[in-house]
Amino acid sequence: MTDPIADYLTRLRNAMKAGHRIVEIPSSKMKREITKVLHDKGYIQSYKFVDEGVQGSIKIALKYNPATKASAIVKLERISKPGLRKYASVDEMPRVLNGLGIAILSTSKGIMTDKEARNQNVGGEVLCHVY
Repeated sequence: MTDPIADYLTRLRNAMKAGHRIVEIPSSKMKREITKVLHDKGYIQSYKFVDEGVQGSIKIALKYNPATKASAIVKLERISKPGLRKYASVDEMPRVLNGLGIAILSTSKGIMTDKEARNQNVGGEVLCHVY
């Protein structure tokens, strides 16, 4: 696998379209941090890190609107790819849906959202947009 982050996002996207409540994804440090950001911002209901075997896994409980059965995440979009990395400084930090969505960045201070990166005055690699 050349792009584990794209695989992570695709598994989430496929599980939401199929209407699954729980999705299991192979674990890594970056995927764990992205999962924590998604949970903190209210895009997923809960998560659990399972440390079985060599790699371990992440079990994510997806969040749906009870009335409309629509997913809390409308779109997951990979921005920086292995073939073409996208970096942003503090001045050119992306705003997703004019501030309604989030951009997840990998910075020197860890994985964080675009708003947190602006507050801490750091730039980094734009991993994905979520809204």
